[in-house]
Amino acid sequence: MSPVRWQDTLKNLHNNKLETSWKPCPQPKSQTRAFTTIFLIEMWERFGFYGMQALIVYYMVQRLGFPDERATLVWGAAAALIYVAPAIGGWIGDKILGTRRTMLLGGVILSIGYGLMVVPGQSVWFMFCALGVIVVGNGLFKANAGNLVRKIYEGDDSRIDSAFTIYYMAVNLGAMISQLLTPWLKDYVNEHYGNGLGWHIAFAVCAVGLVFGLANYWLMRRAMDHIGSEPDEQPLNWGKLGAVLAGSVVMVFASAYILEHEGVARAFVYLAGLVVIGIFAYLIHTSQRNERAGLIAALVLTVQSMFYFIFYQQMSTSLALFALRNVDPAFVVFGTHLWDWSPAQFQAFNPIWIFVLSPVLAWAYTSAGKADKDISIAAKFVFGFLIVAAGFFIYGASGYMADSTGKGVLVVDGVGIRRHLAG
Repeated sequence: MSPVRWQDTLKNLHNNKLETSWKPCPQPKSQTRAFTTIFLIEMWERFGFYGMQALIVYYMVQRLGFPDERATLVWGAAAALIYVAPAIGGWIGDKILGTRRTMLLGGVILSIGYGLMVVPGQSVWFMFCALGVIVVGNGLFKANAGNLVRKIYEGDDSRIDSAFTIYYMAVNLGAMISQLLTPWLKDYVNEHYGNGLGWHIAFAVCAVGLVFGLANYWLMRRAMDHIGSEPDEQPLNWGKLGAVLAGSVVMVFASAYILEHEGVARAFVYLAGLVVIGIFAYLIHTSQRNERAGLIAALVLTVQSMFYFIFYQQMSTSLALFALRNVDPAFVVFGTHLWDWSPAQFQAFNPIWIFVLSPVLAWAYTSAGKADKDISIAAKFVFGFLIVAAGFFIYGASGYMADSTGKGVLVVDGVGIRRHLAG
């Protein structure tokens, strides 16, 4: 090429100011940072929930003067609502607002619910409304937090399993800390300041914990920008948000109505179980012949899970009252008195057992797998239920070993052991 042509080419490049199309490649998002974001907000959410659960039946019995039967029925119905609500919240996250937005909305509503429990007073209707807010907040939060964990590791089944194992530990870490802290705080404030203020300070700690979780999510929100459902990628539809909030208000008052009326509450608890069985019966009836065996197996496991949660909820109802009236709170080792438990703190044995047994069972299951003797899910369920039966037998037998005041020593929390085995 002649020098003249080279000069023309350079002149054209200068005059046209040609630019390269090269752009720096975006850095891949950190899965670990995204998971940590969800781990922390879940830990704080469970901190608030289990801190409240540890005290709620005691609050109704000791502060509001409820009979035992009514207190346990109210919390049992509230727990049924709390377990049903995530089915609606998950649908809202997937189809309406987006998984991220719905989880955050649930967290905000939950913090409001715990905040309402802080308000001093003895209004039963006000407490029912506060529990209704907690039901709605839990429904919006719970399913979507788990969905986000699944989406972070989508397509990598082995990492999903590991992530949910760690995620489950976040649940129990938050539960253990709050179930040890809030009962102690309630007792301390009531003893030193009186007027039942300790109840409301303990509930305030639940609310503040969740606010910490939301603040931490806000600081780490960039790690979650690429995770979510399809509506998360679209601008927020204020009309849909308004509809969800309006529906939430309706659900709050509907939940409060159910909790206030004992007959309605009892009917709802039974109805919830029948609806689940009815759904499976319909699916089995309309399914193909080759699909029925799997659906029947799912139904059996679902019924077993329903029975499990009946046992599990005794921890915060009948067993909580058992600990209040029939368990010696003294912690004595070889004749040396170390401290006294608050009755509500005995509920912390559930997450404590899970932490203790996690490495043991992980080793046992891994060893069985290496020896080609994998323990089936069904066998875990059966063994877990046997442990539960043994635990409740010990509770019953303790009546024969009680002292003159009718109190015995807590030996084992079978529910906590079984929960980890079946998990």
